[in-house]
Amino acid sequence: MAQIIPIRDLKDTNAISAKCHETDEPIFVTKNGYGDMVIMSMKVYEEKLDNARILSDLAVAENDIRYGKVRNAFDVLKDTREKYGI
Repeated sequence: MAQIIPIRDLKDTNAISAKCHETDEPIFVTKNGYGDMVIMSMKVYEEKLDNARILSDLAVAENDIRYGKVRNAFDVLKDTREKYGI
């Protein structure tokens, strides 16, 4: 479950760091009762970036399929074998 903390709690950096590494969820920081920023461990951040890249690549692939920008795998293998004499 996401954690929400007030900005004043950022003074205790060791505790915040520990919280970030205890969970795979971001920590939402509020200022004057409103959302201000989000913090998370670098591991979680990199995992989220990797997932976003994968989803983006899948969207591109789905569009290629939708618009017929694909080739049959057997044809590609045949062409590759002919090209490289395999």
